[in-house]
Amino acid sequence: MKLNYEFKNIELLNLALTQSGIDSKHNNERLEFIGDRVLGLSVAAMLYEMYPDEPEGNLARRHAFLVSTDTLARVAVDIELEKHLRHGHMTGGKTNHILANAMEAILGAIFLDSGFEIAREIITDIWHDLASAEIVAPKDAKTTLQEFVQKNGHGDLPIYEYNEPTGASHNPEFTVTVTALGKSAIGVGASKKLASLDAAEKLLKVLAI
Repeated sequence: MKLNYEFKNIELLNLALTQSGIDSKHNNERLEFIGDRVLGLSVAAMLYEMYPDEPEGNLARRHAFLVSTDTLARVAVDIELEKHLRHGHMTGGKTNHILANAMEAILGAIFLDSGFEIAREIITDIWHDLASAEIVAPKDAKTTLQEFVQKNGHGDLPIYEYNEPTGASHNPEFTVTVTALGKSAIGVGASKKLASLDAAEKLLKVLAI
């Protein structure tokens, strides 16, 4: 794997390379959870330094592109991660999600192995050129899910069920359940829109397994 890092704890690397389709208990999902956060903060800090004059909206669009499933999958291919990944059926619409999840898991494993600063250095090294390129805003999770479901489900559409908000009136929390292709996921957020986006992103990960 073309990654400028040598693991001290090789078991972390092995775990990061194990997809849940191979092992339902000992897999890379927990590392993916950490890696997603490490990547998000590292990319945000990098963009803040690279573009000191850009407003928040532009930085947000760049950030969304750089941490998107398609970009993560592209990085995974560039470092030849797929040659080492232990996975189930990685075909069609599942491929990018499995590669993206594994890439996040690798970053989470590096964080646990050597700490945030080392992980940030590696992320900055890999993502810097991508961050310098022209940015095209990625499709949001709801659009991606709809296209995936229409392609794989005979033209059907995802079904969203919106629950009544909970919490204080000045700070409500919305919950949304989305169902498609026989699977469901629950999203939460400060608005119906954010909750539905969260639900769609979660269901995309479920469908990619």
